[in-house]
Amino acid sequence: MTRAFSGFRALRPAAVAALLLAGHAHHASAQEQVIKIGHSGPLSGPNAFAGKDNENGVRLAIEELNTKKIMVEGKTLKFELVSEDDQCDARTGVSVAQKLVDSGVKFVMGPYCSGVAIPASRVYNDGGAMVSTVGTNPKVTEGGYKNLFRIIASDTQIGSNMAVYAAQVLKVKQVAVIDDRTAFGQGVADQFTKEAKKQGLTVVGQEFTTDKSTDFLSILTSLKAKQPQAIFFGGYAPQAAPMARQMKQLGLTAKLLGGDTLCSPEVGKLGGDAVNDTVFCAQGGTMLDKVASGPAFKAKYKARFQRDADAYAASYYDQVMFMAEAMQKSNSTQPAKVSAQMVASSHQGVAGTYAYDDKGNLKQAPITVLTFRNAAPVPLASY
Repeated sequence: MTRAFSGFRALRPAAVAALLLAGHAHHASAQEQVIKIGHSGPLSGPNAFAGKDNENGVRLAIEELNTKKIMVEGKTLKFELVSEDDQCDARTGVSVAQKLVDSGVKFVMGPYCSGVAIPASRVYNDGGAMVSTVGTNPKVTEGGYKNLFRIIASDTQIGSNMAVYAAQVLKVKQVAVIDDRTAFGQGVADQFTKEAKKQGLTVVGQEFTTDKSTDFLSILTSLKAKQPQAIFFGGYAPQAAPMARQMKQLGLTAKLLGGDTLCSPEVGKLGGDAVNDTVFCAQGGTMLDKVASGPAFKAKYKARFQRDADAYAASYYDQVMFMAEAMQKSNSTQPAKVSAQMVASSHQGVAGTYAYDDKGNLKQAPITVLTFRNAAPVPLASY
């Protein structure tokens, strides 16, 4: 009897400790809320450099937020990144959207490509998720979805600004237009063409290609005969770089103009000296080197990822920070309440001030025009 009693006493401290640990763990988990931040972008294929850069912007914001121990509804928020490869493909992007929604993700950064953002936005909307995209085609924000934001300038702003720059700064008179038939490429080219005509420019030729092509000699030869002083290309970096090389090969001295996708360092890497003082592009956002927190962000990004920030890392970072701020202000993690708070307020980020209209477009979207020198993008002016 005594032995049995002493045995019970010997086990008791361990049992009590286990119970206390279990209780403490339960208490801790009850005071922490996991917020999954989804990311949809091209993590493979020719635009993977952009998808990875965008993902890194989200990752950097999440890591910083988790050190701040943000409290909402009495719980500490723990942010987790769930990143998926949509390959800049509409069908894949819709599948990714469904996967993220099914796994309970309520906040999604991306898609990068307009052709993915347009069909995927319906899936996210039906799943009650909030979406923040850099898809620039005007149709992205015309679906009437309350929880959708475009975190940069639209094609209307980017394409138009490039036409104004061509007319008023480059002083060209004759332009040609090429687009890759994607939602983005066609959209930004259409906006450039409209504004170019308003500016009194003559559009001497219009050609089409695809977002898989790398041989443009035939269409460039056709355009050379029409003597354009500038060619606007609505498309992506993996096509723009060989296009610039082939223009040089043909002795075509026209400037190659484009939207934000041509502002990537990838154009310089792939195009070499053919892009120098030849490629001019318009990118949403201000010049990071010229804004207060820009240089610090660039240094922080490079220290974390051992590479330079590309076009939209800062925009993705800023929007995640804005979302977290809105969660605190609304004391909610429900997408509808968070997005309503964001529409009602504004956020000063690294790349600019974020204030949205009721369609999810930025009220003021600054544009920076860049060219290339030593095969690297160099900002010329912000508008």
